[in-house]
Amino acid sequence: MSENSAALAAKATEFLRLHHAPDVLQVINVWDAVTAKVIADVPGTTALATASHSISASYGYPDGENIPMELMIEAVGRIAAATELPVSADLESGYGNVGETVRRAIGVGIVGANIEDQMRPVAEAVAMMADAAQAGAREGIDFVLNARTDAFLKGKDRDTKAVLADAIERGKAFLDVGAQCVFVPGKLDEATVAALVEGIGWHRVSVINVPGSLAPSRLQELGIARISYGPWTQRVALTALADAALALLNDGALPEGTRALN
Repeated sequence: MSENSAALAAKATEFLRLHHAPDVLQVINVWDAVTAKVIADVPGTTALATASHSISASYGYPDGENIPMELMIEAVGRIAAATELPVSADLESGYGNVGETVRRAIGVGIVGANIEDQMRPVAEAVAMMADAAQAGAREGIDFVLNARTDAFLKGKDRDTKAVLADAIERGKAFLDVGAQCVFVPGKLDEATVAALVEGIGWHRVSVINVPGSLAPSRLQELGIARISYGPWTQRVALTALADAALALLNDGALPEGTRALN
């Protein structure tokens, strides 16, 4: 094994360990090399994750696999190269060839990925997740597949109990084919989080935090493995930029305490 391959394998193993550690894993989502460097230097950061929405927006594309796959792979590779920390990539639903997309992501230094089921038929979604997990295994690393089910995002007009049952069924099936964690995005209340953990497994569920979500400390107590923030970190940055621009254009000054972080 080459030195680079050994280093990548070590990052993957560490990333997997972080999902099973007592403390919940928080990954602050980044979208380019400079945000990766800044967040990696923040005390307490142990790993990074990209946000497909944010990367797409930074290149002028709407979210939803509108950005060319080659450009997305280049972007996540630049992020991985900017830090020594493990990096997981949001690869949407795999750009038409899940296994090949995962293989290419690993080739540029990525050690984990989100893959969306987009509520495809269960058998089709399970086959996608199996392809992703097998692609990681073939590369000889502890690749962390954070298999995403959109049950709550796409089930807002359905009975809540049926949506929960769908999420649990899919999550368990994804784990059975090699996923390490099941990502269930949505603004989830405490009862729903507890039910997901009970149904899918302790330290096997990943959630996104949005304004009004449960605190990380409470999610840790409930058995959540991982918390991410999706496009909200970019929205925070862009809100600060827009507010600063408005102040400057109205005879204001740059915000006090602004630091050179890059």
